[in-house]
Formats: sequence, structure tokens, C-alpha cells
Amino acid sequence: MRRSARTAPAALTPLADHVDPAWLPSEAFRALGSRRTVVCGTGALVDTVHGEVAWACGAFGGSVVRAEEPADDRPCDLLLHLGERLDAPEPLGDEGFTLVRRRGRTTVTAAGQRGLLYGLFHVVRLGEAAFGASRAREAHRPALASRMLDHWDNVAVHPVMGQVERGYAGGSLFWRDGRARGDLERVRTYGRLLAACGINAVAVNNVNVHATEAHLLTDRIGEVAEIAGALRPYGIRTQLSVTFAAPLVLGGLATADPLDEAVRAWWAEATGRVYAAIPDFGGYVVKADSEGQPGPFAYGRSHADGANLLADALAPYGGTVHWRAFVYDHRQDWRDRSTDRARAAYDHFVPLDGRFRDNAVLQVKHGPMDFQVREPVSPVIGAMPRTRLAVEVQATQEYTGQQRHVCALAPMWSQVLRWRPEGATGTSVGELARGGLVAVSNAGDDPYWTGHPLAQANLYTVGRLGWQPDADPFGLLDEWIDLTFTPARTEAPERLVAGLRAVLYRSWRTYEKYTAPLGVGFMVQPGHHYGPSVDGYEYSPWGTYHFADRDGVGVDRTRATGTGYAGQYAKPWAEVYESPDTCPDELLLFFHHVPYGHVLHSGRTVIQHIYDTHFEGVAEVEEARQVWASLVDLVEPARHTRVAERYEEQLRGAREWRDHINSYFFRKSGVPDAHGRRIH
Repeated sequence: MRRSARTAPAALTPLADHVDPAWLPSEAFRALGSRRTVVCGTGALVDTVHGEVAWACGAFGGSVVRAEEPADDRPCDLLLHLGERLDAPEPLGDEGFTLVRRRGRTTVTAAGQRGLLYGLFHVVRLGEAAFGASRAREAHRPALASRMLDHWDNVAVHPVMGQVERGYAGGSLFWRDGRARGDLERVRTYGRLLAACGINAVAVNNVNVHATEAHLLTDRIGEVAEIAGALRPYGIRTQLSVTFAAPLVLGGLATADPLDEAVRAWWAEATGRVYAAIPDFGGYVVKADSEGQPGPFAYGRSHADGANLLADALAPYGGTVHWRAFVYDHRQDWRDRSTDRARAAYDHFVPLDGRFRDNAVLQVKHGPMDFQVREPVSPVIGAMPRTRLAVEVQATQEYTGQQRHVCALAPMWSQVLRWRPEGATGTSVGELARGGLVAVSNAGDDPYWTGHPLAQANLYTVGRLGWQPDADPFGLLDEWIDLTFTPARTEAPERLVAGLRAVLYRSWRTYEKYTAPLGVGFMVQPGHHYGPSVDGYEYSPWGTYHFADRDGVGVDRTRATGTGYAGQYAKPWAEVYESPDTCPDELLLFFHHVPYGHVLHSGRTVIQHIYDTHFEGVAEVEEARQVWASLVDLVEPARHTRVAERYEEQLRGAREWRDHINSYFFRKSGVPDAHGRRIH
């Protein structure tokens, strides 16, 4: 054995003064760093584990030893062991680990290097609890093998979309001035944060692949390799968004037909060059035949043909293609009530079940529309048992406040992942997602990573839900609070935790109250999607969403009289959604057009619900702002100020939503508020 020098891993020191540590503040490592640790095993990620422990020991006075094999005769408080014998009830794979505490020693054992890394961060989460009373052997492994972030980052600043499409946290972490950033230390630090919450893959460019991004696949693959090198020490595999038209755009071919042999040969050769530059490359992400992006429809081919083309090119290297199911007609006639954007993914893809390669993953948005604050779960997820599906959620808050409003999304995502398409005794969405969980990233080069410091909770919890889809979402928020606010909790822990819970736990429901009611969605300003506009998309080729008139509101999606969308679900949900008498209140206007006087299960009429919830939502934002203000002595000043400023904007925005929505529906319905409040 040899004693390690107490040096910091490269990821930790360069950014400490000007980048927020998020859920990995130094103090979170105190329990680990003040003890004697032995790290056993060889490999690049074991080196990362050793470097993390060495830094913690240097900060808090402990010691760490690196060894090839564990030795029982050397006393230690923590043993991190890479070995084959896990004594686990079932195989844990490369990412799983066991933890046990016996006779004063805590032991983490993993068969794979990633498992040892995740075991280390599990000890960090436990803190002193990892070194207390004896613990029976625990086996930990991720429920979903792939837990990926899609960055919608543009290499060059796009004239319409800017640096990051739907990004609310500054510029790109990866790209600047049309090239990969020269200094990638922050990317390495980002990889460290992601590993600590369980993310294991990152797509580094926009799914809307513009001309500059297309060249990343070929003559600029070296830049992607540099980014992959910065993420690799924390077990993060790099993915690349590619354009389906690459053989035309980059290869000079006359076609991109997926069944053309020259096209297949081009993709095989291009993919071989990618793996020569990045041997652990994860694979491709593709948006095809969607919102103007090219795809196989141009050649009379199916999406299975298109996905399989790329899957075959990736297969020799163990790569995966993520093929997005976000395909719909975005040039609709608003007068045609038979056209329903919600139906599109099911209609396009369910007939193709069983025709996708094993290394092709169909990436399905969690709802049938577009990341609204309330949607039913997409029926596609329960209808393709012979296809690997990944569930896609949106951590960046495009329709949920754009990281200017507090909106903790873990409770919403948890509802999706726990939902059972065949009813209470069926399989959950989290179990059906064999292709993993994918989130559109909410991180950028903002000093707090996510613009709004409290939006870090969404980045943390999406990774943890990918590891354990049935986890208590409020328990995960507590984990984030405990880690992120560790130093402040020494002052008044009960008051701090109570305050943070108060502002986070109900924030999604609060946001829903003052925005679009009862599942109707899309009452936003066109283009940027921030702020209210009830008719903003109502007469638009992108779709029609509420059909409000003088008599009522909502979209008839029943089989009997509407678009038939409700029939895409299996029983019992098809029957539940078919009738307004059984449809849940929160989804009523998504499935039904009803009179303003329709009585909800809550006992309120639809119009009174709209008035009441919008007043309630504003009141709840005012209350949350006051709670945050009361924590000023417990939160680091710059962080407290940033959040306080955002609360001012959230309150302004909530009042605007209230007045705009209530005024609109008062004018439409002619029904006054039962409580006599002023409707602007």
C-alpha cells in the first residue's frame, strides 16, 4: 500500500471562487474527509474516486490510502473496493454497488468502476449516517440503464434560437464563438455534478441540427472528442445530435434514403470515424420529420427504416440511436376540429412496434403535447411492448416559468413515472422505460448553473428519478436541500429546511394554479412562450388548444363525438377519460369541451375554479416570497439576493397571468366571480 498525497482532483479547485458548487459544497464532504479511507482497484474512474477522497481528506484532516486489494489488518473507517464478490442477491452490473457497516468500518463494493463512483457519492449523501450504527448490506443499482440529458445548445449563436434553444441559464457550457470552449474545466465540474445525481450520458448539441452542428459529425468530431474527454472522468458518455440529411449535407450524396446502399455505407464510414475519435461514444440523437427537420418521409420510408439505418451503423461499436417521437403536423388548419396534435405520436409510431432494432430507442415525450404544466401521460408509452422506449421530460422550464419562477418538477415527473397504463395492477411507466429517462437540460454557463438557484433542484432530482423512478419526490427534494444548504444548516436547521420545503414542495401546483387551467395548456405568448396569451396559439398552424367560446371551453377528444384521442389508451383509462363524469378534474379540459357552469368533482363550476385558482396562485407566490425573505440570515447573501429578485418577477408574472386569464374568461362567459372580487 502507498499513502496518497493530499491533492485535489482537477475538477475541484479551478472553479471554486466563481462557480456555485450546487449539491457538492465542500462541507458535504466533511464526514468522508475527516476519516481514514482505503481505495482499492485500478482504472480511470477509480482514480477519480481516489482523487475525490484525497481532496476531502486534505480539506478536513483525514487520510486516504490507495491499494490493489483490501487488507483486513489495516484499520480504516471507509473501504471503497472494486471487486467481483459483491455478496448481492442479484447481479448489479457496472453501475451497482453494495454498502455495509460492520465492526466500525463502512464498505462500498462494486463490480464496475461506475458503481464505485456512485457508491462514493452515496456515502456523501449519507454524511455522518454512513459512519454511525451498523448497517445491514444494502444493494443499490439504477432501475434505468440510461439517464441522459439533451442539451439544446447551438455551436454558433443562431439568429432566432440564440446560443441555447429554450435555455434559461445563460450560454452554452460546451460551445463559444462557433467552436468548442478552449477551457473545459467547467465541463469537467459539470460532469462531477451529474455523476453525483446519477446522470450517465449527455447529448452536447441541439436536436434541431443547424449547418454548423452538422459538421460535428465529420470534420469537427475532434471538438466533440475534447468535450467527451472532460466528461469521461465522471463516467459520462457523450452523445451527438445529428441531422438525418447528413449524407446530403456532408457527404455530397444525391439522397438520404435509408434503404439506399450508398447512404448506409456513408453512415457506417462516418460512424467508424466517430468511434476512432471517441471510443466510448454513446450514440446519436435524431429529430426527424418534425417541425421542418428532414426525415425518412421524404423517401416514402418509415421511422423504423430511418432509425434502423443509424442503429445498424452504431451496432458494431455498442452505440445506441435515440429517435425522437415528437412528430406531428405543424401546418394545421385551425378550423378543422378532426386534426389533433395529441394523436400524432401514437398514430405514427404504434403501428411500427417491433420493427425497431434492439439498439434503437424511441424517445417519447411524457405527455402527448409539449411539456405543459399538466398533461395526461402519453399513450404511446403503454402501447409499444416490443420497442425500447425512453421517457423524455423537460428540466428546462420552457412552459413552467423559464427558471424565473420557482417550479420544482420532481412531483410531476414522479406522477408520470408511477402511472400505470393498464391500471392499478399493471406495469408502471418507470418500469416500461427500458430505454431510460431523458431530460432536456436546464444548465448553462450561469454562475448558479441554472439561472434560478432553486432550479438546481430539477437538475438533481431528474437524475435521481432516473436511478429510482419510484422514489419519493419530496424525499429527493430533501436530499437536494440537505446537500446544497449543508453549511447554512448548522445555524438553524429546522427553520431553514421548513422554509425551503415551503417554497419547493407545492411550487408546481402553485404555478399550475395561476397559469393554464384544468389541463388545457398552451395559453402562452407565441415564440418565446413566456407570459400569458390565451389565444396566442389558438388560431395557429401549430395546433388549437382550448376552443373557448361564449358557451364553454375545452377540447373534445372523446371517441363518441371528438377526435378519438381518448381511445388511444387501454382500459380502464380509455373509459375514465371518455366521460366528463369520471375524467379527473385536472385533465377535464384536455379531454372535454364543457359549459362554464359544469360542476367539477371539487364542487366548483369550471368558471369559478378558473377565478379561484388564479387568485390562490398569486396568494401562494406572495406567501413563498415572504418565506424566502425570512431566510435571509441563513442563506449565502448572493444566492439569497438572486432568488429574491426572481421572486419579484414571479409575483409580477403571476399577477399578470391572473388578470389576463380571469379577464378573458369573464368576457367570454359573462359569468361574474361568486366572491365579488375585481376581475381586471
